[in-house]
Amino acid sequence: MHDWSEILLRLGVAALAGGALGLNRDLHGKPIGLRTLSLVSLAAATIVILSDGSDLSGHFSDATSRVIQGILTGIGFLGAGVIYQAEGHSRIRGLTSAACTWLTACVGILCGAGQWQIVAVALAITFVILTTGGPTERWLHRALGGKVDPRGSEGTDSSSEASRQPPGK
Repeated sequence: MHDWSEILLRLGVAALAGGALGLNRDLHGKPIGLRTLSLVSLAAATIVILSDGSDLSGHFSDATSRVIQGILTGIGFLGAGVIYQAEGHSRIRGLTSAACTWLTACVGILCGAGQWQIVAVALAITFVILTTGGPTERWLHRALGGKVDPRGSEGTDSSSEASRQPPGK
């Protein structure tokens, strides 16, 4: 079992590193940003901690490893289903929702493995990212001279429902 400080360090640094890369991409006008890449990096780190057998009481069988690989591959298709480009807009929408979908699968895997400490830290970091990520992105855009999108820098996963259109509509 990992101790709390090691889990917090690993997952926290992963989220911060992913966020830094996301901010860079967002400032360069790419359709991905701080929240999305923070969540993707956090999700990947949770699975690496889980699969790191050095601190776990038991190791995964080959069958369990294949199941985890299948889940993570398959969930990517589900996440892709929530990503779309809104008609009449150049912004791509749904990237943060797709990242949340993948992270949710990772948390489910952790729950299945009984890794409650990792689950607790991952969820805490996730909620910090989701609640403070948008305002942080907008503030950093202003501070660093990037173009501020009033709907949010990732095409607004947090915009009003009225502005959302499903693909093909």
